[in-house]
Amino acid sequence: MFGLHLIRSRQQLAGATRGGAATIGNFDGVHRGHRAMLARAGDRARKLGGPLTVVTFEPRPVDYFLGDEAPRRVCTFRDKCRLLAGAGVDQVLNLRFDQDLATMPAPDFVRELLVDGLGIEYLLVGDDFRYGHRRAGDVKTLAVEARRHGFELDVMPTVAHAGGRVSSTRIREQLERADVDGASELLGHRYAISGRVRYGQKLGRELGFPTANLVVPDNLALRDGVWVARVHGVGEQGRDAVVSLGRRPTVEGRRRLLEAHLLDFDKRIYRKHVEVFLYRHLREEIHFPDTDSLTRQMHEDTREAREWLAANPVDDDVSTTSGVIG
Repeated sequence: MFGLHLIRSRQQLAGATRGGAATIGNFDGVHRGHRAMLARAGDRARKLGGPLTVVTFEPRPVDYFLGDEAPRRVCTFRDKCRLLAGAGVDQVLNLRFDQDLATMPAPDFVRELLVDGLGIEYLLVGDDFRYGHRRAGDVKTLAVEARRHGFELDVMPTVAHAGGRVSSTRIREQLERADVDGASELLGHRYAISGRVRYGQKLGRELGFPTANLVVPDNLALRDGVWVARVHGVGEQGRDAVVSLGRRPTVEGRRRLLEAHLLDFDKRIYRKHVEVFLYRHLREEIHFPDTDSLTRQMHEDTREAREWLAANPVDDDVSTTSGVIG
């Protein structure tokens, strides 16, 4: 996946590349704070001549403990892997957070996963890092384990930007209120959703607005509605688009769907992997009494999107996963 070695479970640890540097966390969004950690750990990995490994969790621990009450996520697992690969990560150990992992004693977590499993030489964590059963392990206990097992421990302070601590919580709140510019500033890259284009009901094509459809998780933080966007993956350059995100109440849709109408483009792109970069929220999702009303509004959305894009040209160098803001 994206040139990344993905270790999908504890049972697959035998296939891991051992040694090098590792860091642990949810890495939701792979924001500026995460990227600072990855740069620091990556530099150490290169000096050690080993891989840079990220240990992460799916589902997230908060999903396990809070279920449907858990905070929504900044990005999908696929996008997290895409962004981690772009940040220079060599391999990801994805741990399923279940009862076994939730009740694993802190010393066992270090020994079984980091030492015996990955053979790490260097570990970087945040200053608020907790681990093990009932979050009994912290930076102090981890320092004891590092001395016992002979790896180097490094602790990184919180990264601040734009007047506060950079955190997935802060970014999530911005996405939920449609402040995608603010979220992108904290992320350090333009916010995007990626996925494989799915077959849909073809209603958009019948109405004169063919769309590329992506299924979006219910727990993704981005606000529903109509967006101005740019889509990559359908040619050498990105394509301007109008995106509708939501459940399509006018046609009694059930799944949360992202429908991207690419402007001045009418090729079939089913099964392609695309990246949809979001720029401006035009309006909320609306229930229309009939398809004629829906069609009139789609024309108006397209007009508004063209006007905004004409006044705010989008640079494709910024709309890529390698492009970093600021």
